[in-house]
Amino acid sequence: MSSQDEHFQAGAPDPGASSADDGMTWWYRWLCRIAGVIGGVSCAFAGLWNCVTINPLNIAAGVWMMLNAFVLFLCEAPFCCQFIEFANAVSARADKLRPWQKAAFYCGMAVFPVVLSLTLTTLFGNAIAFATGVLYGLSALGKKGDAISYARIHQQQKQMDEEKLTGALEGQA
Repeated sequence: MSSQDEHFQAGAPDPGASSADDGMTWWYRWLCRIAGVIGGVSCAFAGLWNCVTINPLNIAAGVWMMLNAFVLFLCEAPFCCQFIEFANAVSARADKLRPWQKAAFYCGMAVFPVVLSLTLTTLFGNAIAFATGVLYGLSALGKKGDAISYARIHQQQKQMDEEKLTGALEGQA
């Protein structure tokens, strides 16, 4: 095996490592990745369209949107960036981030061009990138519990409250 193959395997993400600690199902992980790729395409086209102007703020927002697209492709779909040597390493590092960290990064990345230049192009171009951050944020909240466990917790809490109340009343008498 050549040193380049060893470097590629070292930089490749380990699917078992990230799926065990973040609690995301396989289909939700793919949904987030697909949303990231579509968000990258959306940012790239809208950013290019935003640069066709004479307003410097629109040009800056367009350049930032194209940078967002590049980062989304690099983190979510490194196979799109095969010509970049460090793409797999960046993707592996991005896979190690917790979902709330990705959510904050992607949402912050998508909000900045909108704050810089509030136009329909920046709003619609960054909407899917922002939605990707929201999807990661929702996964950070965790799974919803079942009704039986919530009923048990509520019953135990009610029982503890009654014991405290009767203990307080017995202490007063």
